[in-house]
Amino acid sequence: MKESLALVDQFLQTDLDEWTRQVVRRHFDPETGSPYWLERAAELDFDPREITRYDELSALGPFPLSVLRKLDPADLIPRSVPRPIAGRVFDSGGTTGDPKRILYTPAMLEHRQAWRHWSFHTEGFRPDGNWIQGTPTGPHVIGLGVQELSAYGGRMYIVDIDPRWVKRLIRAGKLAEADEYTDHVTDQITNILHTQPIDYLNTTSALLNALVRRAPELAAKLKGVRVSGTHCTPAMFRSFKETLNGGSGGIVGRSYGNTFGTSAGIPDEKDGEILPYLPNYPNVTAVVVDKEDWTRTVGFGEQGQVMLNVLHPDLLLPNFLERDQAIRYDTGDTYPCDGVANVMPLQVTRKAPEGIY
Repeated sequence: MKESLALVDQFLQTDLDEWTRQVVRRHFDPETGSPYWLERAAELDFDPREITRYDELSALGPFPLSVLRKLDPADLIPRSVPRPIAGRVFDSGGTTGDPKRILYTPAMLEHRQAWRHWSFHTEGFRPDGNWIQGTPTGPHVIGLGVQELSAYGGRMYIVDIDPRWVKRLIRAGKLAEADEYTDHVTDQITNILHTQPIDYLNTTSALLNALVRRAPELAAKLKGVRVSGTHCTPAMFRSFKETLNGGSGGIVGRSYGNTFGTSAGIPDEKDGEILPYLPNYPNVTAVVVDKEDWTRTVGFGEQGQVMLNVLHPDLLLPNFLERDQAIRYDTGDTYPCDGVANVMPLQVTRKAPEGIY
């Protein structure tokens, strides 16, 4: 864990303009750049290697998300990464169409884990705690929590979830069957809580809500939870705090993100009315933009659409418009980048259900 905390400290000292130059030049290098970006470079009316500042990334335009549904994920990775590329391909939840896919290189996994360990540590989770991981695994990046928590020091009990099946049931109007699947998952979690010495639960806010409704006495035994996936509202956050640790309050850690980029929860404000998140800087930064004009950043305290910039030496996804909205959050002098707060889906319809993920 010490190595992870040192790495995050190093990240937080990074000059974002210099980082942007390094990452862009790596991906657009004519000899060793990434195949996708070199092909895109031929279509641009300028040399992307002339980008010298973070705020110039807009020149590359919004990243076309549909590309990630068919592109070989290796084509996004610079040729300077030795071929053949070995690694794990993750994909999105597939809520609004076929899944989008990217490959995580070892460096990407290391950087993500460092930020996760920073989160566990700053939120107050003991390294020797016993955990239940009740989340999607398989192709879903949230499943990395199993190895990340194990590396932090915990002992893991795992309950798998298939969020696509739940969303399919909801889209088809089969709400009773969706509730039955939720019961199937919570049955497995309650069985472990009944029989094993569990300290913490890592799950989605929607599933934790279901657990609290079904077995509040078991949820009250937990010393802490980490919630991610579907958005956590202020009301949910306060409810979780009041339920944990015998009603005396416990740790409610939070993270926001998806396959492409993650943000760590930082302390809530106004009794949970403001729930802010810090992007995994400098590999991920977040901009809150006008919903009608992605080139205009909204003011602090204003709501808009979340736009990610994924700036990893092994993966460049600039101007990545999320299907989420949030408040632009001022981190002041504490952190070197903007945060986002009170994240929620940009639009929730029967065609794009959130389910238990």
